[in-house]
Amino acid sequence: MDKNKKLLKKRIRRRQHVRNKLRGDAERPRLCVSRSLKHFSCQLVDDEAGKTLVSASTLDQSVRGDVGYGGNSEAAAKIGTLIAEKATAAGITSVRLDRGHNRYHGRVKAFADAAREAGLQF
Repeated sequence: MDKNKKLLKKRIRRRQHVRNKLRGDAERPRLCVSRSLKHFSCQLVDDEAGKTLVSASTLDQSVRGDVGYGGNSEAAAKIGTLIAEKATAAGITSVRLDRGHNRYHGRVKAFADAAREAGLQF
């Protein structure tokens, strides 16, 4: 089997394993994290209604000026504070962190710590 196909299958399996344990609702939505080499994004999802409540990304025009390069932990921390501010403005205080297939270290950890400091509870 091709090496990239094998890695993709492992990522999908890890992502589904994490997602099966976490289901977001209106009271505690799922904070879904996605990262690439150049950017970092997240969104709050209500799985019962199938709606995205709040989202933030390094691709947003308001963040691009503050963040020079979106693929580092400093950019992830800024996205964490931004999503926490947007969530509190929408009346959301507690969430469930869905890290996807990513390990909880580096950019994901910096994001989570910044979101916690800004007022979100997981």
